[in-house]
Amino acid sequence: MVALTMQKAPFHAEVAGAPEGGETHWATTADGLRIRLAHWAKGDKGTVLLFPGRTEYIEKYGPAAGEFAARGYAMLSVDWRGQGLADRMIDDPLGGHVVEFTDYQKDVAALVEAGERLNLPRPWYLVGHSMGGAIGLRALNEGLAVKAAVFSAPMWGITIAPSLRPLAWSLSWASRGLGFGHAFAPGTSNQSYILGNGFDDNMLTGDRGMWDWMKAQLSAHPELVLGGPSLRWLYEALNDTRALARMPSPSIPALTVLGTDERIVDPGRIKARMADWPGASTLMIEDGRHEVMMETPERRARFYDAACALFDANR
Repeated sequence: MVALTMQKAPFHAEVAGAPEGGETHWATTADGLRIRLAHWAKGDKGTVLLFPGRTEYIEKYGPAAGEFAARGYAMLSVDWRGQGLADRMIDDPLGGHVVEFTDYQKDVAALVEAGERLNLPRPWYLVGHSMGGAIGLRALNEGLAVKAAVFSAPMWGITIAPSLRPLAWSLSWASRGLGFGHAFAPGTSNQSYILGNGFDDNMLTGDRGMWDWMKAQLSAHPELVLGGPSLRWLYEALNDTRALARMPSPSIPALTVLGTDERIVDPGRIKARMADWPGASTLMIEDGRHEVMMETPERRARFYDAACALFDANR
């Protein structure tokens, strides 16, 4: 049983760009961590369960709630353990960390029970971005009751230079037993990617306005900031994506949206999965980067239109 409190959790509406009428709540997971949930309940077609990526937080998906509401769908989203305003996992709050990747399924269970207790409109649908796509694929294989699923650049593999992949595996594996799993993965630090980089050649979006908006969110609310992943997170992510690749594809309709300028997750793993998913399809966004929902207006519209077309066809 998840402890869902009806006490309102904080929500930074002034930077979220979200529609009115949203509510935020705290929930306690089965292993005792506090996570944050937010929902926008207006939508007579059903509810989108939005699974964010690593480093992300509910406010970043305020515009998504508006896009889905405009197309007739409610939305429920989450701050995963270790990020946003959910409980952070290690002493350095800027370190992205998880003990086991399957622990995120406890957050999924809390989200699902909250949706049921809040009586959010049925049917339900999944949208999973990046790390949320990995969490979502496992959740589907474990029985998540949704009618269809849409993935945005799902983290079914991580882009690592072939020469560095053996080092990533060996160092992250050794960190577990030698007690430095909380240390930052090589090449990362406690610096936020968005705050520490300029717009030119960033890997997230080709839209300058969206880039500046995300940077303004973190500048205004540093408590939302997360830096690089820990070595433990890296090991767990590599291990989980390998396990996911061995799982069969769920028997529900699915769509993956992927930018042609993807440099964070592994497009090869994504294309292999979608080719082996009966009835699934892939939408390639020309020049799109990792965060298609934060891309240029035309690219964003293609994502939301395609996602809701799939949901509309599976009611």
